[in-house]
Amino acid sequence: MEATGWSAGAGRGMARRHGFGDAAGLTVLGGCAVWSLVTATARGGRPEGTLLAVLAVAAGYACGRIGGALVPVAASAAAGIGGLCLVAVDPHGVPAPETTAPLGHAGATAALFALSAGALCCAAWSARHRAPRIAWHVAAAGTAVPAAVVGSGAGTVACGGIVLCSLAAAGARRRPAGLVGFGLVTALVAALGAALAKGLLPSGPATTLADRLTPHRVLLWRDALRLAESEPLLGVGPGRFEELSRALPPSTPPDGKPHAALLQVAAEQGIVGAVLLAAAYGWVLYALWCSARPTPVVLAAGAALTAVAAMASVGNALSFTTVTAGVGLLAGIATAEPLTDAPPHDVAAPADVRGGHG
Repeated sequence: MEATGWSAGAGRGMARRHGFGDAAGLTVLGGCAVWSLVTATARGGRPEGTLLAVLAVAAGYACGRIGGALVPVAASAAAGIGGLCLVAVDPHGVPAPETTAPLGHAGATAALFALSAGALCCAAWSARHRAPRIAWHVAAAGTAVPAAVVGSGAGTVACGGIVLCSLAAAGARRRPAGLVGFGLVTALVAALGAALAKGLLPSGPATTLADRLTPHRVLLWRDALRLAESEPLLGVGPGRFEELSRALPPSTPPDGKPHAALLQVAAEQGIVGAVLLAAAYGWVLYALWCSARPTPVVLAAGAALTAVAAMASVGNALSFTTVTAGVGLLAGIATAEPLTDAPPHDVAAPADVRGGHG
């Protein structure tokens, strides 16, 4: 039998979960900002990139929470369509500080397609009736078409995978299992990249991966590992990879990044910076688990954010302000608290978020 309102215990339980999640997010993002300043002071680096990324995530998250609470369908749809419009204006010119290499733009373009597909899937599951749900899912699947047109293979695959995950989430009964799976996928991609750079993979798979990712990118990863091992605690300083890298050819216009978010942070901000970056992703997954939104919304957003995390593990997507703001916006939409007295009747949500259940 469905509950007709929040119970006192459910309200307090949800408030505790959201309060802890918000406090954890504030702590992690604040830690990322403060540690970048510490390492910049110690090593003479430039923390502006990290500070801008933290600000973009926080601002996007706040806007997403507000929009998702007031007009969840419209906010999700606007986020999805807005991402597509950004790519349509100039698919190879997504704005970002100090980024001129086409390799980086390709990663940002694919990430924006993934975020757009995830937002449109959230719009579909936020709708109350079958027809708009189908329409928004069709629109989400359609994002693969412009991705293919602009030549973004990663974007095309990501959009298709996100829509499939969203459709599969229709009857999901285990929200934590899905979110843990997303976390494992991201960890696996990051671990494979580090193992490839370290030369720990067998020669056959290593050669295949290096050919697909380009040998130059692997050289950048090895350089990042070298710098991380040379300065494990504080790193070499934010923004100093370009100065100290041996793999950046002076004859070509590089973007000064190793095209692997975790390796870049480890090289420039040490092990503490890398742990804080991983904690930021973990916080997003925890916030999604605590969300009062329906589980299909949570898992659709989780799939899109995981796609971006995987791209950032082997690319330069998080160096783009539009991508980091989009990550925060989608996470905020998927974790917004509904402005209603009725609890979410979602058996996959945490027990103390379900009014009359559990």
